[in-house]
Amino acid sequence: MNEINGFLQQLVSQISLVETIVKGLIIGIVASAPMGPVGVLCIQRTLNKGRLYGLITGVGAAMSDIIYALITGYGLSFIYDFIHNQNNLFWLQLSGSVLLFVFGVHTFRTNPAKNTRQVSKNRSSLVQNCVTGFFITLSNPLIILLFIAMFTPFKFMLPEQPFYHQCVGYLSIFGGALLWWLFITYVVNKLRTRFDVRGVWIINRIIGTIVMIASFIGAVLLITGIYSFH
Repeated sequence: MNEINGFLQQLVSQISLVETIVKGLIIGIVASAPMGPVGVLCIQRTLNKGRLYGLITGVGAAMSDIIYALITGYGLSFIYDFIHNQNNLFWLQLSGSVLLFVFGVHTFRTNPAKNTRQVSKNRSSLVQNCVTGFFITLSNPLIILLFIAMFTPFKFMLPEQPFYHQCVGYLSIFGGALLWWLFITYVVNKLRTRFDVRGVWIINRIIGTIVMIASFIGAVLLITGIYSFH
């Protein structure tokens, strides 16, 4: 019986870890996908300098995302008891869905032309490209609101989770961000002769629409009690 219980506990732990990884990947992708200043810079560098320079710019942005993700996760841990209350959790999850919807609207309406800047064709160093991506993203602390909107509905990174689960979770966010930058630089590099500001505008419209639909469905499921993001 003890062996069976041990096996079941191990199975539950593994399932929980996989769930954490999936949630982290989703959060990382959603946080990176909108084509703001660093996204446009990444695309411009891919077109002007090559895919590696665009990708390393994205790596810098992903490193900055992790800092804000850590601030959000450990900040929420201080109000764990408040979050753990089911009534409070309902309103926090609903607020998270609303914030995500607003984020989707903002992304849909964002004009990428405003973020276009002159990019030197001088390749400089990979470190310099990474550092600029890092600090451009770091200069936008509002991303914390996005992480709060994602962490709360997903019940992501709560103190009750083992430390190694939390480490894997944050690494998954970084991994999700890298997957996005790998994808976008690949697409831009392949379509370099046909990719322009309009292409970025289309990406923002698609991402914004997906986020709005997903957040609306999440809010409906939460209100109706069909699903509560447990």
